[in-house]
Amino acid sequence: MSRMVQTGWTAQRWTAVFVEQAEMFRKAVTDADPAAEVPTRPGWTVQDLVVHLARFLETSTAYLRTGSRNPVQPPPAPTGLAPLQYLDEQLVAAREILAAVPGNRPVWTFSPAAPDLAWVWHRRIAHETVLRRFDAQTTVREVAATDADLCADGIDEVLTTIVAAKVAGDVPSEVSGTAVVSPTDVPESWLISLTPAEVPQVRAAAPGEEGDAQVTGDAELVYFWLWNRMNLREMTGDQRVLDVLQVGRGH
Repeated sequence: MSRMVQTGWTAQRWTAVFVEQAEMFRKAVTDADPAAEVPTRPGWTVQDLVVHLARFLETSTAYLRTGSRNPVQPPPAPTGLAPLQYLDEQLVAAREILAAVPGNRPVWTFSPAAPDLAWVWHRRIAHETVLRRFDAQTTVREVAATDADLCADGIDEVLTTIVAAKVAGDVPSEVSGTAVVSPTDVPESWLISLTPAEVPQVRAAAPGEEGDAQVTGDAELVYFWLWNRMNLREMTGDQRVLDVLQVGRGH
């Protein structure tokens, strides 16, 4: 059974992250040309990025608002709203629903490794907004540093939740092996074990423990490498395992 390595995070804390990151995202896309290409997402414009985040928020907060125990269909593309107006409506709605819904509310979630509880969405919304803020800021060349503790929580989300969703969904994996992910500037480290047709198992890595692949470096670099946003030199071992961990291709 996979376990969160990170502790000390709550629905309220993820909501605060969302609010902070949403403000930075809004400023960056306001300063950018809507038609400008997003460097980290080839083929996307800033307007595409705005609409993507707004639609993501509308879809994900629907689970918190309704308590649905089944998947819901993404909303259709908006009509009659300018992209920034659509974004602003969804930012306000998300802030209100995230603050109102307790983390232990039962609700459908997207990963076979995650509990069906609302805090999974609080966390996903927070980190999706971090990622899109990063994308937007690369467009205006003003990328803010991301707190190491927040990055460690994001690494934990990827390893304990997102990888399982990836291999159970459209990108099934036949890869077997283990990886140790050990950022240099936070105390947490993880060992993830991959077995075909099974939910990946994740636990805290023991001091000095090694896997078939090793990933290290500053937590911010590791976090954004997992999402295919930064290059990382401090990785060794089985490339197939490393490819499974890097969940951000196409996202």
